[in-house]
Amino acid sequence: MEVILLEKVDNLGNIGDMVKVHAGYGRNFLLPKGKATLATPENIAAFEARRAELEGREAGELAAATERVAQLDSLNLTLTANAGAGGKLFGSIGTIDIVEACSEAGVPVERSEVRLPDGPVRTTGEHEIEIHLHTDVNVKITITVVGKEGADYLDDPDDEESIENVENVENAQSE
Repeated sequence: MEVILLEKVDNLGNIGDMVKVHAGYGRNFLLPKGKATLATPENIAAFEARRAELEGREAGELAAATERVAQLDSLNLTLTANAGAGGKLFGSIGTIDIVEACSEAGVPVERSEVRLPDGPVRTTGEHEIEIHLHTDVNVKITITVVGKEGADYLDDPDDEESIENVENVENAQSE
C-alpha cells in the first residue's frame, strides 16, 4: 500500500513523503489517525494544495513541544510507594502514577507521552524516564522513588489490631 504522509512519523518519513507500508499498518493506524492518506492522483493534488497548511501546523506543534521542554527540564519528581526492606516495591510505579505526579507539580503530561525504557519501576531510588513530546523532541527526567515501610504488621507489638491480624493469618494457615 502506498500512502502520502500528512505529518512526520517516527521511523517512516516526513510530511509529503510517499512511502510503501504494509496494508494493515496503513489501514489500522496511519489512515484512521489522519497521519497519512492513500497515494491516488486526486489525493496527491489535494495534498499539494494543503502542503503549506500542514507544514505550518507541524511547525506550530514543534514550537509548542520545545516550550514544554523548559518546564520539564526543571521538574524533579519524588514518588512515594510501599516498599520492603530491600528497596523492592510492593507493586510498581507506572505511567499513570508519573502522569499524576506531573499534574500535581503543575506540568500536564499525557500518558502516551511517558516512556519507561525498562518497564514499570519496581525498586526505590532514582530512575531515568523519557517524555516524548514530539517526533523530534524527547526529554529525559529523573524520578526518585522513596519507599515507605510496607504493611509490616509486626512493627508495633502493642497495636491490638495488628495482633488480631496476625492471629487471623496464623489461624487461616493452620486450617
